Amino acid sequence: MKKKLILILFALILVSYFGINSYLKSTDPLIKWDWNKINTEEKHFPKDFVWGVATAAHQVEGANQSSNFGWWEKQTNSDGSSKIVNGDNSDIACDHWNRYPEDIQLMKQLGVKSYRFSIAWNKIYPKKDVIDSMALKHYVDVCDSLISNGIEPMVTLHHFTHPLWFEELGAFEKEENIGHFLDFSKVVYLSLKDKVTKWCTFNEPSVFMFSAYLSGAFPPGKNDPQLGGTVLKNMLLAHVKVYHLIKSLPGGSNTQIGLVKNMTQMDAMNTWNILDNFIVYFSDKNFNEVVLECFKSGHFSFYMPGMADIETEIKDAPKTLDFIGLNYYSHQAFDFNGNIEESLEPLPYPGERMTDMEYGLYPEGIYRAIKRIAKLNVPIYITENGVADSLDNRRAEFIDKYLYAVSKAIEDGYDIRGYYYWSLMDNFEWNLGYGQQFGLCHVNFNTQERNLKEGSKKYIEIISRFKEK
Repeated sequence: MKKKLILILFALILVSYFGINSYLKSTDPLIKWDWNKINTEEKHFPKDFVWGVATAAHQVEGANQSSNFGWWEKQTNSDGSSKIVNGDNSDIACDHWNRYPEDIQLMKQLGVKSYRFSIAWNKIYPKKDVIDSMALKHYVDVCDSLISNGIEPMVTLHHFTHPLWFEELGAFEKEENIGHFLDFSKVVYLSLKDKVTKWCTFNEPSVFMFSAYLSGAFPPGKNDPQLGGTVLKNMLLAHVKVYHLIKSLPGGSNTQIGLVKNMTQMDAMNTWNILDNFIVYFSDKNFNEVVLECFKSGHFSFYMPGMADIETEIKDAPKTLDFIGLNYYSHQAFDFNGNIEESLEPLPYPGERMTDMEYGLYPEGIYRAIKRIAKLNVPIYITENGVADSLDNRRAEFIDKYLYAVSKAIEDGYDIRGYYYWSLMDNFEWNLGYGQQFGLCHVNFNTQERNLKEGSKKYIEIISRFKEK
């Protein structure tokens, strides 16, 4: 009898273990394709598919010292070292502010039909309640130049940066500050409404929050999960408010407004290790699912055991996406080794060809990301996808395989309207400086000379096969 009870107890423990483990890893299971059996030439894209490239104002324009990140570049760590790798700064960057006509010609060489870029809020509002009309005119001129060259502008309103005065007010830490973002959005929209139909409110709010309020890599460099969760909630609320604001303005009903979500899969190094899966579950929930669930149900829940607990409703959120922007690069692995702090550090997944970043090539991941984000039931634009490759010896493979995965998703019925490669050119990669080179165009930062890279030919070739004649 005693042996029987022990066996029953052991069986219950096993069932519980496997049941919990299966639940934890059921959200977005790892997939791997046998690329030796795949012909990547078998791609299919609609004739009206939008081919594009993307940049962000702070990374390419130059002269953004009046922003939160411009300030951050001048700060130092406790040991006196720069916050930015190699002490780099964005003072000149790619000088895109002045050289955009030349860069538009590079876009034409690539064959793209759309350009996603962001507006520097700090240039439009250099001081609180003060509008720089010449800065506004600059963006009008950029849009006019794009359109005259057959390239459609897609505008992002917040791509990680905002005015330093807004930062000093507490930025998105305080809900009452959202009004400043609404003022900026309204001014920009009214200036560009006759030229721009596709608008992205925020770029990667989860990345911004984690980098600024958990890892300390972005300004304000805090480590406060509860405050970070509040910032994320306020950014999503700001999106909802901007959506309704623009829709209420002249021509607003003709616009398409979305938010850009970075999807990074969190995968267990050992899928049968329940502790690996616990880390993966909570990491994914607070990075990916919190945003997806908010736009599916209007419920916002950010929970980190013992560190953060925020639960609220943003009831209108599910009705405020005309499309979703998907940014995708790769996935991360977690391996519990007994040390909590070390186990929370993401690792590259083994067996994959590495990029210059701390992750590998994983084209299957963009298919996974599309499948998951499609649950929002709105059209999808791939608003960023690219590879850090200073040697330019992986870019062609990256483009070929990732676009094969996108093509497969389209064939499987997912509503993907366009693809924007990140990035048009090498640029200032935030806290990593100029070392990480994502561009289709090489930039000599001493002379500002630009040249298309060899790896860009694969993108040109694919676009030429499928673009609308």
